[in-house]
Amino acid sequence: MRQTIACTLAALLASGAAEAQATRPAPRQQPTAPAAARPDAPVMAEGQARPGLPVVRLIATGGTIAMKIDPVKKAPVPAISGEDLVATVPEIAQVAHVEVENLSNVPSSYMDADRWVQLQKAVTASLARPEVAGVIVSHGTDTLEETGWFLDLTVDSEKPIVLIGAQRNASERDFDGPRNLLNAARICVDRAARGKGTMVALNNNINAARDAVKTHTSDVETFKSGDLGFLGFVDYDRIVWYRAPQRRQHVPVRLEDGQHLPRVDIIATYGGADGVLVRAAVAAGAKGLVIQALGWGNVSVPTFQAVKEVIAKGTPVVISTRVWNGRVLPNYGYEGGGKTLQQAGAVFADNLSPQKARILLMLALQTTTDPKQLQQFFDR
Repeated sequence: MRQTIACTLAALLASGAAEAQATRPAPRQQPTAPAAARPDAPVMAEGQARPGLPVVRLIATGGTIAMKIDPVKKAPVPAISGEDLVATVPEIAQVAHVEVENLSNVPSSYMDADRWVQLQKAVTASLARPEVAGVIVSHGTDTLEETGWFLDLTVDSEKPIVLIGAQRNASERDFDGPRNLLNAARICVDRAARGKGTMVALNNNINAARDAVKTHTSDVETFKSGDLGFLGFVDYDRIVWYRAPQRRQHVPVRLEDGQHLPRVDIIATYGGADGVLVRAAVAAGAKGLVIQALGWGNVSVPTFQAVKEVIAKGTPVVISTRVWNGRVLPNYGYEGGGKTLQQAGAVFADNLSPQKARILLMLALQTTTDPKQLQQFFDR
């Protein structure tokens, strides 16, 4: 009797072990090292993607979303590739076929006009493929709003471009990059996202490129759209849209190989500003200036005199403001007030921030330096 029971138990244990072995999941594949990644390699998230899914292209440029804590420096540094980022989101394989292009891996403080042009070419080439539903650009948050605005102006496509980043690096337990990547993929495949241009999507919020601004140094809900509000939200069941951007225009990049966009500098205004930086910027080679004015668009008398001087010599000057919300207007008539700046030939940036006004001026200067024609770019 005891022998029979022992034999039965042994058989059951052996059967259970065999079943566990058969159903045990395969060990997780380690992400490909950045150095070995092919820029044009299609990458699927873990698990088999459903057939017939749209293609979404991830163009990785770097930023905190691509950083980990260096054990020697004890600080975040560029460390992970686009493939590594995709591997953190297995469920993305049920949303889209994700292809990765590792364009760069730099902090966004390194971004400049030449890198924007390079990125614009990569995005345009990706969207030209019929099977691609949209493009995600992973990017550092410090200059993300500038890159987004540049792409919104220069890429001519109805397909969505979604910029994402992270406020917490990949070594942190609550790394926000994976959620933002998954949300971006969902936006790209949503038909209602077409025609909305470039968007900035972090922490479930969707911002228009023109309106997006980084409002907090470290909070995950850093990007806001001021008084105008979000375009929509990424909820767990669907993408909810509330409005569409109305003020969009296409300003193509008109550069031959080896050419660069014209230099445009931003000059801050503050109590006691004396205009020295205005003259210095022009002397250093600036082809245009953006003045970060006060309030509605006003400057000190010495700054006003310097602005008049450089405009008279042929350097276009655009007036923006250091105030977050509202338009600049030629309202005040005192010396240095907006009306006197307009009379001197300055262009007004509407509600664009200084950094976004700079980008539009750089692009506009490809075709004209005439203040009236430049004003038309900012009025659209």
